[in-house]
Amino acid sequence: MQDYPAPLAALVDELRRLPGIGQKTAQRLAFHLMKAPEGEVQRLAAALAGFRAALRLCTVCNAVAEGELCAYCADPARSDRTLCVVEEPLNLVVVERTRDFKGRYHVLHGALSPLSGVGPEELRIEGLLERVRRGGVEEVILATSPTVEGEATAVYLARLLKPLGVKVTRIAMGVPVGADLDWADEVTLAKALEGRREY
Repeated sequence: MQDYPAPLAALVDELRRLPGIGQKTAQRLAFHLMKAPEGEVQRLAAALAGFRAALRLCTVCNAVAEGELCAYCADPARSDRTLCVVEEPLNLVVVERTRDFKGRYHVLHGALSPLSGVGPEELRIEGLLERVRRGGVEEVILATSPTVEGEATAVYLARLLKPLGVKVTRIAMGVPVGADLDWADEVTLAKALEGRREY
């Protein structure tokens, strides 16, 4: 016998498929939606039904866009001299929240992971190389995650980009602001020492 009526069980099952959502969270979300006003549920359903059809990838940088170009590529105030390479569109949003980067982006849609079957062909690397070959780009910032896959991707990209005559930099990694050094592991502390700068 099912714990819930079939429609509710189906909703819980679908919610549970989302990343970071376990059984209990899926149940809480489903019961929240049961109690929510009908209009709220309808807006959510409409947003889910229509967002895939309304969105596409930017033809230049592969970020999420409504048209041919994303807001970052369409912005004439941004500098074409600097490209920030990120793994996923969400990473772009995180960098943008700093309000410090005024250049352009390139989204790879993943990181190299041979064990998971993700090689260079599965990433959007050729478009990055083409943008650099066209000229005008002076620096490429590799802002991939500080994971084994992110590091491998950064090293691989640096090997491809340096012969093109562009400056290749890597975001600094290490101890986060507000953290106690006692809690930093050896690798994190080593990265922090490696990325030190002069005051």
